[in-house]
Amino acid sequence: MKKSDASKAALLEQLRKTPILQVGCEKVGISRVTLYRWRAENADFAKSVDDALLEGRLMVNDLAEGQLIGAIKDRNMTAVMGWLKHNHPSYRTKVQIEGTVNTIQELSDEQKELVHKALSLANLTLKPHEPEQPS
Repeated sequence: MKKSDASKAALLEQLRKTPILQVGCEKVGISRVTLYRWRAENADFAKSVDDALLEGRLMVNDLAEGQLIGAIKDRNMTAVMGWLKHNHPSYRTKVQIEGTVNTIQELSDEQKELVHKALSLANLTLKPHEPEQPS
C-alpha cells in the first residue's frame, strides 16, 4: 500500500471521529492543499470524504442530543425551550406576512402559476379576496 493510500484511509477514519477537515489533516500529517488535490484528482475519494464527514456529523449530533436530553432532565429551561421550539409545533417560530400586491398589468396564467408554486414551496398561501370591481 502506498503512503498516500494509507494517509487517505487514516484521514477518512479521523473524519468519521472528528468531522473537521483541518483537525483531520493535522492528525494524519497532511496539508489541506494535499486533501483538496486528492479530492480534485479522485471523485471516489471526494465522495468518501463527504461520506466520512456526514458520518462524523451524525455521530456528533448523537452526542449533542444526549447532552441536550441530560440538560432537559436536569430542568435546564434553556434546553427545554430549545427542544420545544424545534420539536413541538406550538412552540415554533411563526412568521406572518400581510400586505397587498398592486400590479400595473395583469399577470399571465403562467406567471400566476409560478407565484402560487413559489408560495406553496414557502408554505404560504394567499388569502381569498374579492375580485376587483371594474372602474
